[in-house]
Amino acid sequence: MSKTLSDFEAIDITGKAVALADFQGRVVLVVNTASACGFTPQFGGLEDLWKRYGDRGLMVVGFPCNQFGGQDPKGNADIASFCQVNYGVTFPMMAKVDVNGANAHPLFQWLKHEAPGLLGSEGIKWNFTKFLVGRDGRVVRRYAPQDAPVKLAADIEAALG
Repeated sequence: MSKTLSDFEAIDITGKAVALADFQGRVVLVVNTASACGFTPQFGGLEDLWKRYGDRGLMVVGFPCNQFGGQDPKGNADIASFCQVNYGVTFPMMAKVDVNGANAHPLFQWLKHEAPGLLGSEGIKWNFTKFLVGRDGRVVRRYAPQDAPVKLAADIEAALG
């Protein structure tokens, strides 16, 4: 049987284990984030999506990553503070993970396999790559870092039904 989002777990930014099965039945937008990236202002757009669609079943989940240009070098507490203070982030943030390579988080291994990038490449190229997962726990679509969160609204609305 093929996997779904519910088959994974993560550690939140405070160190608590989170079963992604807790998000079952929701539309989930998974994003690898960074605090010191040219795309960092997307935190504001992601927060806007969370506020706009959260009541309808959208879950936005950020996963800090320091694999691209060393753009998230601080610890989880500092990352959490940065996101809240600078962008008012209230959506769930997870602990820092690798998204590529031998130590890639299993969730990102699965996401990349389910929704390869340009020309079938599975590797994530940069911060703020986004994956939309439907209510059934299956990947709907992958978005490039430069895709502004607001541009995902139509797909999110379609997935919410």
